[in-house]
Amino acid sequence: MTEPTRALPDDAGPVLLAAARAAIADALGTSAPPPPPWPDWAGTTLGTFVTLTQDGELRGCIGTLVEHLPLREGLAANAVRAARHDPRFPPLTADELTRTRVEVSVLSAAEPMAVTSQDEALAALRPGVDGLIFAAGGHQATFLPQVWEQLPDPRTFLTHLRRKAGLASDYWGPDVRLSRYTVQAWEEPDPTGDDPS
Repeated sequence: MTEPTRALPDDAGPVLLAAARAAIADALGTSAPPPPPWPDWAGTTLGTFVTLTQDGELRGCIGTLVEHLPLREGLAANAVRAARHDPRFPPLTADELTRTRVEVSVLSAAEPMAVTSQDEALAALRPGVDGLIFAAGGHQATFLPQVWEQLPDPRTFLTHLRRKAGLASDYWGPDVRLSRYTVQAWEEPDPTGDDPS
């Protein structure tokens, strides 16, 4: 299996996670341990997603596929948006923060997939590796590679992604554009202490 592109050092995770949590805490008017100083790589412009979960259930997820801000700024903005502005959930409260798990994903640049049919797309997808952007008819949606854990079959993965984009679950036409990317992801330990790892 092809390994994801590694844009950041492996030890970037603790810095990113602490910074995301601190940004959320600040927005909620509460406190969190201050993050470590930002290393030089924090000035790069990479897309990020911040995912929040509680007891293994999604509580918010917001990100940017293409970022124009330095990583340290884009990450903080996405952390606050995931906590307060995901339209699928009510805003996170300060009381919830201690039982909320933060995950940060840093995206590689998206690459167009040269496919002309659904069968070609299904054959080209790399489960567990590819994040996918599906665009057609003015609609667009993405799934991070982590979604393969819930939807391991490529056909099912694509079906759900089309629904997320607001399209028919079996839609395919000449306007379909697929792009893929990889991520580096880091996740906090389970705040309940039930983490099996």
